Amino acid sequence: MTVQSQSRAAQVAYQDLLRLHLEDSASDLIGSVEERVRNGRVYLYDKFRIGTQMKSRYLGEGTPDLRQRLARAADLKAQAGDRRRDMARLARVLRAEGFIATDRDTGSLLSAFARAGVFRLGGTLVGTAAYGLYQGELGLRMGSDDLAQTGDIDFASFHRLSVALGDRVQENPGEILQTLEFDPVPGVQDRQVWKWRQTRGTAMVEFLTPAFGDESVKPLPALGVSALALHYLNFLIADPIPALALYRSGVLVQIPRPERFAIHKLIVADRRKGGPDQAKARKDRGQAAFLIEALAQDRPDDLAEALADARSRGPRWRSRIEASLARMPRSAEILRDLGA
Repeated sequence: MTVQSQSRAAQVAYQDLLRLHLEDSASDLIGSVEERVRNGRVYLYDKFRIGTQMKSRYLGEGTPDLRQRLARAADLKAQAGDRRRDMARLARVLRAEGFIATDRDTGSLLSAFARAGVFRLGGTLVGTAAYGLYQGELGLRMGSDDLAQTGDIDFASFHRLSVALGDRVQENPGEILQTLEFDPVPGVQDRQVWKWRQTRGTAMVEFLTPAFGDESVKPLPALGVSALALHYLNFLIADPIPALALYRSGVLVQIPRPERFAIHKLIVADRRKGGPDQAKARKDRGQAAFLIEALAQDRPDDLAEALADARSRGPRWRSRIEASLARMPRSAEILRDLGA
């Protein structure tokens, strides 16, 4: 497996475009910034008045980067015209440099979800749709085989965070999906809806949440949807990062950290056994192998830390990781060389 880097021009253009999108989101500040502390973490809100009522809109966790952007909100709003022109120019640079764009159906869905606030309110893009965006985060060239879609677009969020935020999406994702010709697929037993199937094709959209007990369906109030709870997902979506899907001038989304994505794929590959899941398991191992190869070169400490974290969570976690690595000798060797 050969890992190739994007050109320097493409890497710089991607980082500049990501910065502009983050600044653009901060320029939407309406009122003043309010801090709320939950479980030792600080969350920031846009507090403003509409008529006689005070409203709050969730902005994100109180990181130094977000605080700095919000402090410049007025200037960023004044620069909106120039920023939009720069966004369009940088998107053209990425396409010219061979950066693979998101297909129209996926791009329009991500764009609609971003406008509704799905990613701002804790939604994280996972699965193959997220994997393709590591070409920007890691500056990697990915071929068509690497980015071949399974037809599924998966979103995940923490149930507890969704309950605690006290904010909701501006438009319900279920309504957006129906507008884009997706039909709800009720669960077999309880008829709860957590996935949608494309009317004119085979694409599926699913909402997921970490399981801390039974793998049942739980509500995500901030996103206005229900989600299927799955084990091991808490590891994947902890501390997600911003990323860009190259559609039009870019869509700002949220994806897992690449090192967590790689290790999580080792785990889920071992969960998929028999029947149609075998093909998905092979894809899981292929994505894990590619990211392990790349991260071992550029971010070895992050990769080793993520592996140590997963292994520390118990014997079942370790056995699933080792079972996948037993079928991936090259990846196992790379991780051993890291001392992981």
